[in-house]
Amino acid sequence: MCRVIAVSNQKGGVGKTVSCVNLGIGLAQEGKKVLLIDADPQGSLTISLGYEEPDEMEYSLATLMMNIVNDEKLNIEKTILHHKEGVDLIPANIELSAIEVSLVNAMSRELILRSMVDRLREFYDYIIIDCITWISMKSIA
Repeated sequence: MCRVIAVSNQKGGVGKTVSCVNLGIGLAQEGKKVLLIDADPQGSLTISLGYEEPDEMEYSLATLMMNIVNDEKLNIEKTILHHKEGVDLIPANIELSAIEVSLVNAMSRELILRSMVDRLREFYDYIIIDCITWISMKSIA
């Protein structure tokens, strides 16, 4: 059974990203299949795992969320990055900040991230989400 862990705090600079990285890699070292989701438009988790230019990535969390909104096939294979430390990553970039505006009129917009996570649960033991304030716990649980 997959456990979803959302690391969230309204204040920046409190260690959300480093907690996600350490927890994720620690679980992977224990033999668990781990997916990290970067839900920060600044791409902090993506950058901390060595992907230095997240804004140049063609596929990201924003891509997957828009696939769901538009009822399109998810580009999972192209989006998930496999890190040398044994964790998988769905990266984020500046495109994620535009999603909030795009979702204003979307039906059930608060369930889009949950829908994506639900589709990935069968492949992982843990899904860890590095959140920012507009990603609410209700959206994920």
